[in-house]
Amino acid sequence: MSKTLIRNARLVNEGKTVETDLLIDGGFIARIGQGLSDGSAQQVIDANGSYLLPGVIDDQVHFREPGLTHKATIHTESRAAVAGGVTSFMEMPNTVPNALTQALLADKYAIAAQTSLANYSFFMGASNDNLDEVLRTDPKTVCGIKVFMGSSTGNMLVDNERVLEGLFRESPMLIATHCEDEATVRANTERYKQEYGDRGTASLHPLIRNEEACLKSSSLAVNLARQHNARLHVLHISTADELALFDNSIPLRDKRITAEVCVHHLWFDSRDYETLGNQIKCNPAIKAPHHKEALLAALLDDRLDIIATDHAPHTWDEKQQPYWSAPSGLPLVQHPLLLMLDFVAQGKLDIETVVRKMCHAPADCFQIDGRGYVREGYWADLVLVDPNKPTIVSPENILYKCGWSPLMGHRFASSVTHTFVSGNLVYANDQFVTDQAGQRMAFDR
Repeated sequence: MSKTLIRNARLVNEGKTVETDLLIDGGFIARIGQGLSDGSAQQVIDANGSYLLPGVIDDQVHFREPGLTHKATIHTESRAAVAGGVTSFMEMPNTVPNALTQALLADKYAIAAQTSLANYSFFMGASNDNLDEVLRTDPKTVCGIKVFMGSSTGNMLVDNERVLEGLFRESPMLIATHCEDEATVRANTERYKQEYGDRGTASLHPLIRNEEACLKSSSLAVNLARQHNARLHVLHISTADELALFDNSIPLRDKRITAEVCVHHLWFDSRDYETLGNQIKCNPAIKAPHHKEALLAALLDDRLDIIATDHAPHTWDEKQQPYWSAPSGLPLVQHPLLLMLDFVAQGKLDIETVVRKMCHAPADCFQIDGRGYVREGYWADLVLVDPNKPTIVSPENILYKCGWSPLMGHRFASSVTHTFVSGNLVYANDQFVTDQAGQRMAFDR
């Protein structure tokens, strides 16, 4: 690999912002400091005061391959990711077929090794009848076990109490859960179908997948984790009601129970169904405005540990179906960093917190080896952001295979100008420099 020298950057890392230079050599960060020079560097980039950040680590995406490649592929969505500053992703098992065996999980890793521009890991899927297979998963090379404690896209519901007890009792690695109580959701669905019939719209979604459904299921997961001292990570918290379940009295590295919030639950609220409808239909649902304010407060005080996307693309035609038929999920992996930097511009967050929650915290939570920080000897997963160059979301620059975004027309204050993945310059000034750079992530467990 070639050497690259980045000069005159504002490095945001480990709670500080400093002016510095950085040298990349052989895929890794070789030196950090002011006034660096290296005559053997094949490439010199003048950052000209742009922010230099660790690459974003997105711990929850759905890239749809294999089996649903009319919606997305690992290649197309990883391209979108790196264009938005996401250098590493962890992908969910509800593909077709579901990743419920070690062989099927290995198939996904083989695809990524050939096609992913970003670094990658894949969750092993749990079902009601594959506990023995789940327990064969290698904690050093797989990010975690995914358990759907409420049904969502892919029909991988785990509702057998004996299996849940076994998972939480015996799993040696992180268990990530989707928490919505199935009985509550089904009862609400039946009620509103009877009341509204064909007149049902996406505005019903937060009433069907409501606060009660989320709290009941999240409480069950937390109780199981406490009972068995399991390592639990609760995905996409969407309600103020659930926040009391999570602790901010100890450092993230010492927590056995962690939680994340997704960008759409911070950005949108139930008022947006009127204009966006099924575009923002997702599980768990985007809810009333007071929830997003409570989620932001919990993010700031460390009850919520990580910011992720739950990127979940569907075709435009699929989303145009009537509410009851339209699938849940929205495409987001190209824009999470810009979304949160808009929060910085609005004074809701500082940039050091964005880096902590999107880069450092996922690395610490999942114990990722050599990534998530800008440190000498770490992999060079790096992003340059120009805070003075706006980005307008348009059909011409959306890179998702599905071709649409609920953020269409939004003007972000910043732009991602360069993205390095494992030391390779992958994206520079709206152009892709290479078509393959991603590495399989390893875990220090």
